[in-house]
Amino acid sequence: MKRLVMMVLVLVAIGGTTEVNAQSFLKKLGKKVENAAKNAIERNAERKTEEAVDKVFNGEIGKGKKDKNNNGNNNADAVYDNGDGAAQVQPQKGQSLETTYAKSDFVPGDEIFFEDNLVNEQMGEFPSQWDLLNGNAEVASMAGVQAINLEAGGSSTIAPLMKEKHYLPDVFTLEFDYWVNSYTETNQAPSQNYRLQFYDASGEEVMHLTFAEGYVDWEYISTSGDRRTGRVGEYKEVIDAWSHLSVSFNKRAFKAYINGSRVTNIPNMAAPAYFTIRNTGWNDHRTLVTNFRLAKGAVPLYDRMMSDGKFITYGITFDVGKATIKPESMGEINRIVTLMNENPDLKFSVEGHTDSTGNAASNQTLSEQRSQAIVAKLVELGIAQDRLTAVGKGQNSPIADNNTDEGRAKNRRVEFVKM
Repeated sequence: MKRLVMMVLVLVAIGGTTEVNAQSFLKKLGKKVENAAKNAIERNAERKTEEAVDKVFNGEIGKGKKDKNNNGNNNADAVYDNGDGAAQVQPQKGQSLETTYAKSDFVPGDEIFFEDNLVNEQMGEFPSQWDLLNGNAEVASMAGVQAINLEAGGSSTIAPLMKEKHYLPDVFTLEFDYWVNSYTETNQAPSQNYRLQFYDASGEEVMHLTFAEGYVDWEYISTSGDRRTGRVGEYKEVIDAWSHLSVSFNKRAFKAYINGSRVTNIPNMAAPAYFTIRNTGWNDHRTLVTNFRLAKGAVPLYDRMMSDGKFITYGITFDVGKATIKPESMGEINRIVTLMNENPDLKFSVEGHTDSTGNAASNQTLSEQRSQAIVAKLVELGIAQDRLTAVGKGQNSPIADNNTDEGRAKNRRVEFVKM
C-alpha cells in the first residue's frame, strides 16, 4: 500500500503530464489501490483463520511448550509452488498432521467399492485381493502394520483384483499408505520408489505419478490429447514411517495429496479406467503399501443430510481395533464442524457401526468408543456438547453383505443422524 502511494506522488511530479491525463491516471490507480487493499484484507482474514485452526489442533504450540513432535519449533509453514500457479502448504517439523489435514480440500468418496488393510492375510503369501502383473510381491509387516512388499530390483507391479477390468467411475477417490525409507543411515533424506499408473479403456497410460527420493513428479495426457509433465521437489515426508497418499478424480480434474498437503492439481486429464502400482527398481529399498480404499463420488454433507435425514461418512477412520482417530480423518471432521457452525440448529446422533468380523460384544464396545471419540473431537473444535449424542451400534445394523469384502467395507461406517 505504501508503495502505491509513493508511486502516485512520483508520477504526479513527473513533468509533461497533462492535468487531464493525470486525473485519468489517478482515477485508474485509485481503483488499483482499492483492489490492493481489499486483497490485503482477504489475505489477512485467511491468515487469521489458518492461525485459529492451528491453535485448535496444536494447543501447546506457540505457547512456548515443547512436545516430542514440536521441540519448541514454532516456524511457519513453508510455501512452495508446484507449477500450476497454486501455492502449497508443506508441513514443517513442528506442525501436527491433524492441522494439515484440517486444511486439506480432499473429500473422500461416499461409496467404497474396494478396500484392503491386509490384516487377515497370511505373512509371506501373495495378497488375496490383488493381481501380480510383474516381478514379485508378498505380505510383510513393517512397524507393526501388515502391508504388501513389492520386491525390489524387478519393477514389481500389482493391480486390484476386480470383477471388471474397467472399474474406475468418472468421479472417484483412491487412498493408501506407503513406507518412506531414509536414503542411507548417514544421509537422513526421504527415499522411496513408487509409481502409481492410470490407464484408459484402450490400455494406454493416461497418467503416472511417481514419488521417489523426496520428490513427486507426473506425466499425463490432457483432454486435448497432448502429453504434459510436472514436478514438486524436495517434498519432506516423515522418514522411516508411513505416509498417506490421497487421489481424487472428478470427470477431468485430478488432484493428489501426501499427508494432507496437495502436491498435484491437474484441471484437464483424460479419464482413467484402471490403475496399477509398482516399485521402480531400487535393490536396497523397502517398497511397502497398505490400507487401500477406492470410493465413488463425493456428495456435499448438507445435501446428503437433507435428502436422507442423515449422512454416512467413510472419511473418519481409526487405527485397527482401536478408537484412535487417524490424522487423515481431520478433513472430514473439519467439514462437519463447518456444517454445524453454518447451521446452528443442527443436532446429531453420532452412530458408530462395525462389520461382523470378530466378537459381537467387542464390536459393540468398539463402536461406542469410536462414536464417543468423534463427539469428543467435535466438542474440542467448538461444537456444543448438547448438540451431539454418541451411540454405538456395533454389528447390528448392516447395510451390505458381511460375507464380501465390499460389504464389510460399507458396514464399517459412521452415521450422523439428524435429531
